[in-house]
Amino acid sequence: MRKLVLLLMLCVSFMFGAINLQTASKEELMSIKGIGPKKADQIMKYRKTNKINSADDLKSIKGFGPGVIGNIKKNKTVSKSKKKQKMQKSKVEEKRKAKIDKVKKSNLSKEEKKARKQKINKKMKEKKAKKQAKN
Repeated sequence: MRKLVLLLMLCVSFMFGAINLQTASKEELMSIKGIGPKKADQIMKYRKTNKINSADDLKSIKGFGPGVIGNIKKNKTVSKSKKKQKMQKSKVEEKRKAKIDKVKKSNLSKEEKKARKQKINKKMKEKKAKKQAKN
């Protein structure tokens, strides 16, 4: 459930474009190219004691050079299509793992389990290939 809410928040944040540094969540900050979990934490810690009016205000934080500041100003984020592909891959992988776990827990013989697992993997590979062909 948390993943779904987080995914929804990220999608909504991409639709509105610019990120408000004063109110952005950690995930929103991490969506900016050059900002990882540590830098996002630094921004969140900095804004507790200081007001952030522009990206230039972050120059006083250690590790924020002209490159990162420039990315924030331009709000360069990782390509939306790449993020979408990555999320789709993880969903497909989660479904595959769930199906395989179900087979493992079943009362089938080893041979039948192996055959079902192979069938599941084959179907998932076909689905991935179709999605890649669309993109």
